[in-house]
Amino acid sequence: MWLYRGSPVQRKAMLCLFGSMLTRDSEGQYWLKTPMESGIIQVEDAPFVAVELDFRGGCGRHQTLCLRTNMDELICVGPKHPIICEWDRPSDEAASIPYVHMRDGEGDLPIRARISRPVHFELAALAVPGQVEGRPCLGVWSQDCFFPLSRQS
Repeated sequence: MWLYRGSPVQRKAMLCLFGSMLTRDSEGQYWLKTPMESGIIQVEDAPFVAVELDFRGGCGRHQTLCLRTNMDELICVGPKHPIICEWDRPSDEAASIPYVHMRDGEGDLPIRARISRPVHFELAALAVPGQVEGRPCLGVWSQDCFFPLSRQS
């Protein structure tokens, strides 16, 4: 939810416009930069949420997984938009939250969308066994890239 002076911003068109002007600096601070001015935006976790999963052509390695964000932006998971997940946690720790890289910020830190729980469950249903750096895991394929989601039990 986006707030302005404590009140929710209701207009979807305004939210989409603000979202398109959001950037992130090398210290991790989010900025809303318009042609006239710029200001710091406080973000609790991630400024966007992936709310819907769509499949595009093929299956397995050749499928393309596309995520729609809460700002109606379509992101196709692949080399330019990877799923980021701390998948290699011990099994007694809480599950890791997955994100998708939306775009680069101005520094090394990207602008990400948090993958919603329903979409995460859909990805888990598509997960297949794989290996990353010799460690077994479960993950998904998109655009011929493997994205680990969790340790394999």
